[in-house]
Amino acid sequence: MSALTQAARDFRGTHTEGRSPEELRELVSHVGAELELAPAEHIIEWAVATFGERFCITSSMSDAVLAHLASTVAPGIDVVFLDTGYHFPETVGTADAVEHTMPVNLITITPVQSVAEQDATYGKDLYKTDPDLCCALRKVAPLKDSLDGYDAWATGLRRAETHNRVIAPVVGWDAKKGKVKVSPIARWTDEQVEQYIAENGVLVNPLVYDGYPSIGCWPCTRRVAPGDDPRSGRWAGTSKTECGIHA
Repeated sequence: MSALTQAARDFRGTHTEGRSPEELRELVSHVGAELELAPAEHIIEWAVATFGERFCITSSMSDAVLAHLASTVAPGIDVVFLDTGYHFPETVGTADAVEHTMPVNLITITPVQSVAEQDATYGKDLYKTDPDLCCALRKVAPLKDSLDGYDAWATGLRRAETHNRVIAPVVGWDAKKGKVKVSPIARWTDEQVEQYIAENGVLVNPLVYDGYPSIGCWPCTRRVAPGDDPRSGRWAGTSKTECGIHA
C-alpha cells in the first residue's frame, strides 16, 4: 500500500459523513500534483480509499473503459449513467450490457421532465431552438442532483479529445458541483484507449465503429468522416462544443 493510499484511508476514517467544500478543496490542493503522473488504476485506488461509498464514476457509454478500470480496483462501485431520453438505442444497450457483464452497481438517472413534458413546457424540439437549455435540463441539472450523495466523481474525460479539455487535471475541484472531480485517464491518448480495449475485451458502443467516435444524444450527433475531428459530429453546424457538464 502506498503512503498516499494509507493517508487517504486515514483521512476517510476521520469522516463518516460528507465533507465540507473547504475540506475537499484542501484535499485536492495537497494530492493533485502527486497524482498527476500516476497510473489510472492508482488514481482510482486513491479515490476509493479516500471517499469510499461517497465516490462514484460516470459513463456516457461510448465505451466501458472507465467502468472496467474501476471495477478491477473496486468491484461493486457505483457507475452513474445519465439517460437523457434522447439516447441512441445502442447507447442504452451498452449500458445494459455493462450492468449485466461487469461487477458494478449501475445507477441510471433521468431528467425531471420526460421529453414529452419538456416539449409541452418549452416547445417541441428544444434541442433545435435552445440547445444550451436542453443540455442544461437533460444533462447538467440531473447529473448535479445525482451527485448529492457523493464527495467525488470520476469521469472518462481525456485531454486528447478537444482543446477545451487540454488542461483538465487528473484530480481537480469542480466548483459548480462542489465535488472533487477525478479524471483517471485524462492523460491517455487515443492509442492507449484502443490498446486497453483490445487487451481487456472492453465493451464498446457499436456506433463507434459506424462513424460516431463521439456519441451524445441522437438529435445532436452526426457521423464523422474519416480523418475529421472526432467531436465534429457533436452539435454539427453550430458553435456549441460542450454540453456544460465539463464546462
